Amino acid sequence: MKKVFLNPSQEPEKSLIKILKKHSGRDNQGKVSVRHQGGRQKRYYRIIDFKRDKKGIEGKVIRVEYDPNRNANIALIEYKDKEKRYIIHPKDLKIGSKIISGDNVDIKVGNALPLKNIPIGIQVHNVEIYPGQGGKIIRGAGSAATIIGKEDKYVLLKLPSGETRRFLGDCYATIGMVGNVEYKEKIIGKAGRKILMGIRPTVRGTAQNPRSHPHGGGEGRVGEGMHPKTPWGKPARGKKTRKHKKWSNKLIVKRRK
Repeated sequence: MKKVFLNPSQEPEKSLIKILKKHSGRDNQGKVSVRHQGGRQKRYYRIIDFKRDKKGIEGKVIRVEYDPNRNANIALIEYKDKEKRYIIHPKDLKIGSKIISGDNVDIKVGNALPLKNIPIGIQVHNVEIYPGQGGKIIRGAGSAATIIGKEDKYVLLKLPSGETRRFLGDCYATIGMVGNVEYKEKIIGKAGRKILMGIRPTVRGTAQNPRSHPHGGGEGRVGEGMHPKTPWGKPARGKKTRKHKKWSNKLIVKRRK
């Protein structure tokens, strides 16, 4: 097993990349619909295998790569039929390790199988919300959910937010925690690096003109002077915005708060 050393300048697998268009937060009319997004360095999108649908075929980790599109690293897998795919790199998965996906595979870091076949107490990531859909949650660096129980056709997962939620037992998940745990300790260092990432500055409402923001204006330094509002006059803190989620709420066993 080789120790992992990342090289950000390493060329990605050519068959697994595509051009990633940059819209800088503009919609189809060219107007800003998402604020604080700007130009950034050109990058390619790496096609990630979130479905893990290559079942029963063993794969080997060739290398671990940096991915500019996410905070987790990615691992390049070569399967026995010579096909290559990227997966999210789990913590402790080394170069040379073997992984496999299937209904009754070993409980080993990097393997993917249905939640109903994973024992209680095991950490998982890249979890499907609907069977066959592909992993949708627990994909960020250092994140993992823990299986804490099973009831009928559902499996109970404790999510990183603290919420306990039911998932169908046929949903696939990958064993282990997402790697790059030290991501949160990374120091950006300077404003210019944020700009290269495509993130533009955020100006406080109280520092703006009264025509631009409800908190703006006033002589000298003035506080908000009202209940906090967004630039469009809606309540900024405390108001619940969740709507039409009854189908989803019924699966929550314990809320995160």
